Amino acid sequence: SVLAKHHGIDFHVAAPWSTVDMDCESGKDIPIEQRAVDEVSHIAGARTAADGADIVNPAFDITPAENINSIITERGVVSPPSKEGLERISPPSPSLPEPQS
Repeated sequence: SVLAKHHGIDFHVAAPWSTVDMDCESGKDIPIEQRAVDEVSHIAGARTAADGADIVNPAFDITPAENINSIITERGVVSPPSKEGLERISPPSPSLPEPQS
């Protein structure tokens, strides 16, 4: 996204609605899974990283919001991205059952 922005190229996020968390205020609130260190320190069981090297292996990174031109889901497109835009395409809340008398 950083290179796209630098070169004036739009950057769009395509993701299933199931990955949208309407309660998350910012990317700072997203927990990032840390994968096994040996995934990047070894090849075919042989260590390739220097002994004592500090290794971090995040499963993904967070795209800065200011670099995203739109968010595309099966529910629709939000451009420019905003909480209000996501709320417009979010599924309705399930209705509560009527009380039994």
